Formats: sequence, structure tokens, C-alpha cells
Amino acid sequence: MSLSHRPVTENDLQIICGFPQNASELFFLFPKADFPLAPSQLQEAIAQRSDSTVVELDNEVVAFANFYRSETDGVCSIGNVIVSPAARGRGVGSYLIKHMAHLAFSKHLAAEVTVSCFNQNVAGLLLYPKLGFQSYAIEERKNKEGNPVALIHMRLPRNAT
Repeated sequence: MSLSHRPVTENDLQIICGFPQNASELFFLFPKADFPLAPSQLQEAIAQRSDSTVVELDNEVVAFANFYRSETDGVCSIGNVIVSPAARGRGVGSYLIKHMAHLAFSKHLAAEVTVSCFNQNVAGLLLYPKLGFQSYAIEERKNKEGNPVALIHMRLPRNAT
């Protein structure tokens, strides 16, 4: 298994749009988007964010993430995290999050990296603590149906890596 990463390109958008398998998965990735995810929605998010990155497994795009906040000497917040259904459970998410944390600390000199995860996203809730992230707050939000959900905020301080 050969993993690599690179900046996202316009050619990747349609592939990434196919990763969310239903409206719930899309909500975890991009709460404001409508299912199915369209390349124009994704492009709009990318334009407002920084360091949009894809992971390739054997030269095929299998994951995506970016920073919705990237402060030099401050906080970098990872968002739009998604792994293709075919690559889940194979270490791709760990690779992606480790890379994004490294980018935050090396390029942006971040003091900490944060990530937020909805309570129904069991895979994310199990992954982030394994990588050293610790929860620090829970925020009440509403899902697309208007029902309450919990958004769990986690952080990884620079000195924890």
C-alpha cells in the first residue's frame, strides 16, 4: 500500500464528491452542503479555505481535507475530512490527519491543531484520540432535519507531537 499526498486539483473534485455515500456522511464532511455533493459546492468551500489536500493510494485519490482556519503561531482547524468508502479502515484517515497536523505545525507554525466531529461520526470519534487529539468542548448544533446533534471539538497541542 503506497500512500502519498498533494494539493487538490480541479480534476479531483468529481472524485471527492462521490465519497459521501448519503446525506449523513455529507453532513459530517460539509454541514452546509446539499446531497449529493456537487463539484461547485466543493469548489466554493476550497476557495474559502487553505491547504486543500488529497491523499492518493496507489495513484488514486482516496481522501481529502483542508484548513478552515490557519493562523500563523495560532490555531489551524482541519475541516472537510473524508475518506473514500473503498479505502476506509486502511490507515488512510490517520495518514491524512497526521499530514495535516504536520502541515499546521511546520508551514503555519501553529500552536495547536483542532478538529471537530459530530457525535454520530463514530469513525472520527475513534480516530482522533488515537492520534493524540483530546476533546475540550461540546457544542449543540442542528442537523439538516432540525434535530439536535453534538459537535465535539478536539485539539492537539504542538508539544504533543
